[in-house]
Amino acid sequence: MNKRIVVVGSSNTDMIVRIPRIPRPGETVTGGEFAIAPGGKGANQAVAVARAGGDVELIARVGNDLFGKQAIDGFSLNGIKTDHIVCDRETASGVALIFIDREGENSIAVASGANMKLTPNDIEAAEKSIASANSLLLQLEIPQETVKAAVKIAAKHRMMIILNPAPWNPLDDELLRQVTIITPNKAEAEMMSGVKIESESDLASAAKIIHSRGVESVLITLGVQGAFLLGYGLRELVPAFKVQAVDKTAAGDVFNGALAVALAEEKPIREAVRFANAAAALSVTRMGAQPSAPFRNEIDEFLKTSIAELG
Repeated sequence: MNKRIVVVGSSNTDMIVRIPRIPRPGETVTGGEFAIAPGGKGANQAVAVARAGGDVELIARVGNDLFGKQAIDGFSLNGIKTDHIVCDRETASGVALIFIDREGENSIAVASGANMKLTPNDIEAAEKSIASANSLLLQLEIPQETVKAAVKIAAKHRMMIILNPAPWNPLDDELLRQVTIITPNKAEAEMMSGVKIESESDLASAAKIIHSRGVESVLITLGVQGAFLLGYGLRELVPAFKVQAVDKTAAGDVFNGALAVALAEEKPIREAVRFANAAAALSVTRMGAQPSAPFRNEIDEFLKTSIAELG
């Protein structure tokens, strides 16, 4: 069984301030705690894949600076293949400034840096590596033409393609028709479908509209409510696990990484979503983006404990 996963996406360094509440425009909020942690949606998802037990390679671009070197060292420590991470000598590594309130909600500003220099040529240079994988996982913190180049290669080789449409940017139907599973959150699903989501029937309506644009399966992530699936012959809400959240940063990335691992292992879709929900639940109980990603034994134990409690 080929369980190898390629992630194409961004790598950032997160500068995190934990404060009582998110500042309003023009307001200064004091009393915060500061930390620096590796982040970026692509890197977060690659770490989530590796820790959940996946064989993963990250294709990305970082700056020729301290943050870029630290990022690559961190990937290697997590067992992520880095052969196609490009070191840009002209542009700084990406940086994200993150505010986190006492409820774990966040507000994020990103200076994309080298991430926006990841080109279709970089992707084409990695085609052999992409083609040898089971699946491709992508997000939208890199140029859309680069996303399209990666999807085109993966589709040519009949790979599973998982697209996390975050941060939101409009997507054309030609791209969507090549995607196996799209994983928008509630806000992204509303923007993709034009449906205001206030009920489960609204979820179904939004998912149907997105599906009608050519995507094979739609999985709308809903945080504490779980994830709504339309695809694989199913239309249902897969519940989340109840935990005490301290930092919701990267919960969606952890969900996507764990989902990719479960599907590469050929788990049934409902079981794969439950596995991803468990990984995301564990991640919000910890601070930071990549540091919050749980390891496989933790996910398995959490699921086992949850099943025992239900029983």
